[in-house]
Amino acid sequence: MTALYIILGIVAFLAALIIFLIFPAARRHPDRKILSGLYIAHRGLHDLEGAAPENSLSAYRLAVEKGFAIEIDIHITADGEIVVFHDDTPKRVCGASGKIEDMTLSELKALRLAGTDEQIPTLRECLDTVDGRVPLLIEFKCLKNPAPLCEAANEILKDYKGKYFIQSFYPPVLAWYRKNRPDICRGQLSTVFGKDDPGFYVFLTWLFTNVIARPDFVSYDFLHKKQFFRRLCTLLGAFPVGWTFTGKEQVESAKDSFDTYIFENFLPDRGNTDAKK
Repeated sequence: MTALYIILGIVAFLAALIIFLIFPAARRHPDRKILSGLYIAHRGLHDLEGAAPENSLSAYRLAVEKGFAIEIDIHITADGEIVVFHDDTPKRVCGASGKIEDMTLSELKALRLAGTDEQIPTLRECLDTVDGRVPLLIEFKCLKNPAPLCEAANEILKDYKGKYFIQSFYPPVLAWYRKNRPDICRGQLSTVFGKDDPGFYVFLTWLFTNVIARPDFVSYDFLHKKQFFRRLCTLLGAFPVGWTFTGKEQVESAKDSFDTYIFENFLPDRGNTDAKK
């Protein structure tokens, strides 16, 4: 009997520890209601074979015209500017070598997106283009000290009149916002990482890093909608966002798991023109 009590005690301790680790923000951020039912255009309404490549001002204009919220990605450059670009290098989209964070703004501005006349935009240019007409979901690209990126982005965003949310795969970004800008709704990005990824990513898969981030929402790869810890985190109060849907059928198949849909390569039936800003 004593052995049974010991086993039950260990099980109870482990369960409590897991809940402590993955528990989201205790608050229910008021902006969660804006996320509910939102369709978010991944990197804008883009087409790498057309005139509106990903994360271009044209792609943002198209999303605004259709009434869709927009997901963007930001980096800090070598000279401290904030640019909107997804990859760590410009190779795939611009055909150039180097790392975004090792290049200056002028070097990046000399490049063109997917063979078009579009340049890599700055965060300020993106904000001026969207002008608060649809919500923005801003992914912070960072795998080291997040302070320079967060501080520089916040300096630009603090006077923005439109509605925006922040998210990142890197929990210290959310921790920075938790400490310095608790008024901003923040989300933890994650997926089921592979065996070749660093060990840290196992904890991110399981959302154990929430002990650092305490996110308001969890933005998870919809292909892994049944992942146990993702579902548990939702039950504990995290708002469920899914990425990246590429067809209406995928959205329909995941509506029991997610309330917000980051999409690309198709047009949902409706935009979000009624979304509060």
